[in-house]
Amino acid sequence: MISFPNAKINLGLHVVRRRPDGFHDLTTGFYPIPWTDALEILPAEALHFSQSGLPIPGDPAQNLCLRAYRLLSDLRSLPPVQMHLHKVVPTGAGLGGGSADATFALKMLNDQFALQLTVEELERCAAQLGSDCAIFVRNQPMLAEGRGELLTPCAVDLKGWYIAVVHPGFAIATPEAFRAIQPAEPERPLSEVLAQPVETWRENLHNDFEAALFPAYPVLATLKNQLYEAGAVYAAMSGSGSAVFGLFRALPDLKQSFSESYTLWQGVL
Repeated sequence: MISFPNAKINLGLHVVRRRPDGFHDLTTGFYPIPWTDALEILPAEALHFSQSGLPIPGDPAQNLCLRAYRLLSDLRSLPPVQMHLHKVVPTGAGLGGGSADATFALKMLNDQFALQLTVEELERCAAQLGSDCAIFVRNQPMLAEGRGELLTPCAVDLKGWYIAVVHPGFAIATPEAFRAIQPAEPERPLSEVLAQPVETWRENLHNDFEAALFPAYPVLATLKNQLYEAGAVYAAMSGSGSAVFGLFRALPDLKQSFSESYTLWQGVL
């Protein structure tokens, strides 16, 4: 069995407060995009994980796909499998690539072994693996609150819009990003802002991490400005960075706009 875990972008992100458990309450809009990894899971005599493509930091034995397998195996005693992940979406980029890999692994194992876990049960399992994992169960636009695990379907529809994502070649660790931010309530409810036309988002839809991280990483502000100069109707950093994206009405010609040291991905939503 093979699937293609896709990335996401954040449409607005507000860090509202620090919680007693050390996490933060936030509100954000999650939107799936068709930039994908590839994940294959096959029956095996012993549990095995392999990986190709972009390097993944950390101990391979602690990869989120393996953690997903172990979580379900503790619930249902799964037989061993071999898993191979081909990594295309950059890590530490605010695109949810690792979270998608983990959640797609949950869904694949649920299907492959006929576990009959419900959507709600899969979302609860996914939330144990990471704050933004649960969005990839339904894999549709969602308004997220709490740590990112409290999900409400969101009516935002960007079908037919073109998107460009620029990764500057470095990662930003989530703990570093949160240390730089000052939590605060947003001036307007995010759901209200997202309900307005995309043309209004430039002035009203904000990612709190930009103000916190752009001074330390000025290249990110430069990339955002370049996307606007190229004709983006809306541009922002995704999540806690480091990727920056732009939404366009027409397919932009960006081949000469960015350094070859950056990764540029373009698609249609």
